[in-house]
Amino acid sequence: MKLSLITFPLAAAALIASGSAALAQNPMVGGAAMYETKNIVENAATSADHTTLVAAVKAAGLVDTLASPGPFTVFAPTNAAFAKLPAGTVETLLKPENKGTLTAVLTYHVVPGRLTAADLAAQAKANGGKAVLTTVQGAKLTIWQKNGDYYVTDAKGGVAKIGPADVLQSNGVIHVIDGVLLPS
Repeated sequence: MKLSLITFPLAAAALIASGSAALAQNPMVGGAAMYETKNIVENAATSADHTTLVAAVKAAGLVDTLASPGPFTVFAPTNAAFAKLPAGTVETLLKPENKGTLTAVLTYHVVPGRLTAADLAAQAKANGGKAVLTTVQGAKLTIWQKNGDYYVTDAKGGVAKIGPADVLQSNGVIHVIDGVLLPS
């Protein structure tokens, strides 16, 4: 088959467009592409916005768990979210003697199953505007919407905005949040 001068640019444009579609499937978080073929730990470790979370996961000994098949839904606080905590909180939590407390805080950010934003929205709609989720830690989180944005409220009444959402992983999904959730 012979390509004319007209069809070649069209074919090139189609290839570029299909490449753009592939890039859209790998959202950028913390300056790094998140690949659906990688697990939660592998992707989080490449995000410049989640170095504190990754350090905490390592200190709590949760790397193998979050790298397992799951599936898990993780509400992943950014470094800026951890920075909002009172001075010294992160450093204190990372000490070996506080591993139990750190583990409780981190597992409070994890829900069993793969819950996309659409799943969360459907649960909220079916329950009067709020989806109540039970975390791996055992306590509840509440998902709700205001002005087109979704938020998560923890057991202490703390609120974090969700976004970006639906960062798909091989073993679940990450929803980035701008606050650290605390169990009661």
